[in-house]
Amino acid sequence: MVGIDLIRENEDNVWVIRDCLKTASDYQKSYADLKIKDTKFAVGDQAFLKVSPWKKVLHFGKKRKLSLRFIRPYEIVERIDPVAYRLALPSELEKIQNMFYVSLLRQYRFDPSHVISYSEIELQLDLTYSEEPVRILAREVK
Repeated sequence: MVGIDLIRENEDNVWVIRDCLKTASDYQKSYADLKIKDTKFAVGDQAFLKVSPWKKVLHFGKKRKLSLRFIRPYEIVERIDPVAYRLALPSELEKIQNMFYVSLLRQYRFDPSHVISYSEIELQLDLTYSEEPVRILAREVK
């Protein structure tokens, strides 16, 4: 009878441990659910592409802390799953697959201030040029 009592006691302990693990898991899930964003893209939208996981594969600009987190917006060509999208990538990124999980994409919202107007610089014969301010951003009087 001692063996049967020991087995029942262990089974009760297992159930208590399972309940505690379930409570802890639910507690962690409630915090994780607060950070989840339901991001959906449509075909033709623009999205920034996260590049930090590719540290050892491709380098975009500077390395380490100053490296880019997201690179220019790319057009979404196809929706494969609710969480997977195919992008139109340029030829310099042909090494990587063009299908990405939604967590690697960030919505791009068009802002006219993002577009930098291109103007030609006229060089003199001695390879110098004249600088002219485009606009005054701030003024301070002392």
